Amino acid sequence: MNHPSEIALHQYLEDATNGKTSMSAKTIAGIKKDIGEALNRQFGKKTKRREFQIRMSNVGRPSCQLWFEKNSPEKADPLPTTFVMNMMLGDIVEAVFKGLMKEAKVKFKDSDKVSLDLGETKVSGTYDLILDDAVDDIKSASDWSYRNKFESYDTLAEEDPFGYVGQLAGYAKASGKKAGGWWVVNKANGQFKYVPASNIDVDEEIKKLKTNVNVVKSNVFKRCFESVEETFRGKATGNRVLGITCSFCRYKNSCWENLQELPSLLSKAKEPKIVSYVSIGKENVA
Repeated sequence: MNHPSEIALHQYLEDATNGKTSMSAKTIAGIKKDIGEALNRQFGKKTKRREFQIRMSNVGRPSCQLWFEKNSPEKADPLPTTFVMNMMLGDIVEAVFKGLMKEAKVKFKDSDKVSLDLGETKVSGTYDLILDDAVDDIKSASDWSYRNKFESYDTLAEEDPFGYVGQLAGYAKASGKKAGGWWVVNKANGQFKYVPASNIDVDEEIKKLKTNVNVVKSNVFKRCFESVEETFRGKATGNRVLGITCSFCRYKNSCWENLQELPSLLSKAKEPKIVSYVSIGKENVA
């Protein structure tokens, strides 16, 4: 375990499993309130696409993605019909997890709005919580992401398509607190863990955020990444594919023209994974 509060949470959940404790009416009311607000936010009214602006939740993303969001949002790959449901699950996880922390007597400061000056641009957002004088985020994750992406700070920072590291650094700088880490809940089975941002350099991350802001303001498109060499069983195949960050981007098909998303060409699996091919052999397809 990476945080002392994990012990308190596990003890509370063990007691709850064995019928030795109950959740207070006050905590239940708080969870209901948070989930109700999330339902209203996700389903309560017809919403138009918000006009683009840099926010704490997106400022850490690649600047090429932000350029598309600002200039050509219509070129994004369509969201799945399950998108809003997935967002709602994340809201529910956050609300319930905070309730568990309160019942486990983990003392923390609840979410609050902050703003950060990045040069001539002010970026606003709402952090999740402050615990032990450090800002923490709560994330819900798929089983694969829980086991691989959120294995450690280093695995998260290595490929960070959603800008989680920059987002945490921004919240820390704006609130005048340390950067704590991420409370991560596995949506598949309810497991949870704390991933400390142990190697984060907040000042360096803020520099990156300022660069991002300046690139977006300049409004000149520049692709941030190159394709990578495909390997199969440790050997190069001669094909080139998108890296992880580009693979998660909703604008990849506009950024990489003629991109081919195909079942892995060398896999013998019954259901091979889908691979984004930039070139196959010597033939450029994107």
